[in-house]
Amino acid sequence: MNREMNGGELENHEEKRDYVFKAVVIGDSAVGKTHLLSWFTKNKFCFDSKSTIGVEFQTRTVTIEGKVVTAQIWDTAGQERYRAVTSAYYRGAMGAMLLYDITKRPTFDHVARWLEELRAHADNSIVITLIGNKADLVDQRVVPTEDAVEFAENQGLFFSETSALSGDNVDRAFFRLLEEIY
Repeated sequence: MNREMNGGELENHEEKRDYVFKAVVIGDSAVGKTHLLSWFTKNKFCFDSKSTIGVEFQTRTVTIEGKVVTAQIWDTAGQERYRAVTSAYYRGAMGAMLLYDITKRPTFDHVARWLEELRAHADNSIVITLIGNKADLVDQRVVPTEDAVEFAENQGLFFSETSALSGDNVDRAFFRLLEEIY
């Protein structure tokens, strides 16, 4: 028997899962995609993380409205040289987190291009959340929250700001994505 933990996570996985949701985490290199995923799946920030090469994935099993859901989250490389490889991984994704770094304007300026690529390769019904990461670095912010909110509203995206370092809003952002997929 499963016991639900904080945030809907299951302590063990003896019961059959009801759903597997594939999601992708995309954005420029060094915006914190791997760190965000590590916080969600392992509840920790990995200081020794290296650049992702190609695509990796991690899972976390949670409950949503009484259903056992395994989130299979694909972490894609942000470097340009891997773009052709990663676009194939968008297929079959039910959700996407599009990250930018609130302290680096070019990473936000590239969001439109990432979104265009995602929409070209993913199913039309994909749920997309725009994530402004590194929200703990408030004194270094160069992307106003209002700019991101306006972009998200214009594009029909959900929006959240997170800190993969402190974990602020990470679970909330992932659970919102998974609930919208459900």
